[in-house]
Amino acid sequence: MKNKALWVLFAVLCLGVGLYPISYLFTDPNSGFRARKGVELLTSPVWNAAFYTHLALGGLALFIGWTQFIARLRLKFPVVHRLLGKVYVGAVMVSGLMGLYVGFFATGGVISAAGFVSLGLVWLYTTASAFWHIKNRRLEEHRLMMTYSYAACFAAVTLRLWLPLLIMAMGNFTSAYRVVAWLCWVPNLGVAWLLSRRQLPARELAAS
Repeated sequence: MKNKALWVLFAVLCLGVGLYPISYLFTDPNSGFRARKGVELLTSPVWNAAFYTHLALGGLALFIGWTQFIARLRLKFPVVHRLLGKVYVGAVMVSGLMGLYVGFFATGGVISAAGFVSLGLVWLYTTASAFWHIKNRRLEEHRLMMTYSYAACFAAVTLRLWLPLLIMAMGNFTSAYRVVAWLCWVPNLGVAWLLSRRQLPARELAAS
């Protein structure tokens, strides 16, 4: 019952934040994270194209990616699983590359930029690695890398959970943003590692 409740909460967070980019269609486009950017960036066609592409495709990846961990879906609808997997990988590759560019202009300077650029590199690497492994039928390595990939993707959720708490604790957005640039994804990878270690004995037993 507890695990089911956690899964429901996980899914709701992924779906909710995955739909977040749509909010820019109904609100002031220069609100939220954009409110702290200078006029030069906000009027830059290149930065805007990268920002909105990263946001839209990152939201898509978050919105569909969690379904890939449902064993029943993989077994009963393998074609759907493969299709969603390809969409996820494509969305991550483009969103991740755009995220690298946007990351260099992160509020908070070098510390924030280093955190978000590092996140982008990890997201791209783990996703590309997962794709390479499945193409070579290395299922266990594929599952592991996909777990890490989605842990990086889930940073979009944990950032929005941590940031208000950090602002309240530190009393300053910029300082909080420097911390959340790392806090939103490094612990996620730790949780992914723990989950993979916990599932490994069961897989080894099933294979024996």
